[in-house]
Amino acid sequence: MIKPYKDTQGTKKEQVEQMFDSIAPKYDFLNHFLSMGIDKLWRRKAIRLLKRHNASNLLDIATGTGDFAIAAMRLNLKEIVGIDISEQMLKVGQQKIAKKGLNGIIQLEKGDSEDLQFETNYFDLAISGFGVRNFENLNKGLSEINRVLKPGGTCCVLEFSKPKAFPVKQLYNFYFKFILPTIGRAVSKDSSAYTYLPESVNAFPEGENFLKELEKAGFSNTSRKPLSFGIASLYFGEKL
Repeated sequence: MIKPYKDTQGTKKEQVEQMFDSIAPKYDFLNHFLSMGIDKLWRRKAIRLLKRHNASNLLDIATGTGDFAIAAMRLNLKEIVGIDISEQMLKVGQQKIAKKGLNGIIQLEKGDSEDLQFETNYFDLAISGFGVRNFENLNKGLSEINRVLKPGGTCCVLEFSKPKAFPVKQLYNFYFKFILPTIGRAVSKDSSAYTYLPESVNAFPEGENFLKELEKAGFSNTSRKPLSFGIASLYFGEKL
């Protein structure tokens, strides 16, 4: 199991919470800067693909500072709930939502993805952007998402993946191993967070392996859509 702080005690969940609390003030800047803004396009693509669903509410798991939840406003939903284990990330997100005047629609609250405090069969849609690989127990987290979805509900996961084609693979590996950790460490002042990121991506069961994880958690009609030459992927699963 990959943890953010190798020389520190604590479960992966505890360390992930500590890490995101630490980098929260610089997270949005680094996220958009290091991805050159492409992460925004990926979220918009996900929302466009979800527009065909007749949904009224949505859960954003590991919402962070709420970017995916805010992007989901394009779905014209009545209720959007975002949960995260990091209070500091949520504070940044709540400030953004208040500035946009979205408090009446988007609600961010502290929550554990592996123990969701919502009724079974409650949400029409569930989304998660770059958060699933941080789950301590992947199957438990995905099973909880499945539980809170209504029958016919859809889960959409946006995660980094590993490109296979030359020269994207080589450029991606160099950037992730050397450039990203150096800039991330200098700006965030956290010596481990942006080293953990490529390590967690490398350990994540991407592609067909993740589709199998969705199926193990009870999802059907699973599919994957690679983005930007395979740098990231959108995964979909339906609760029957």
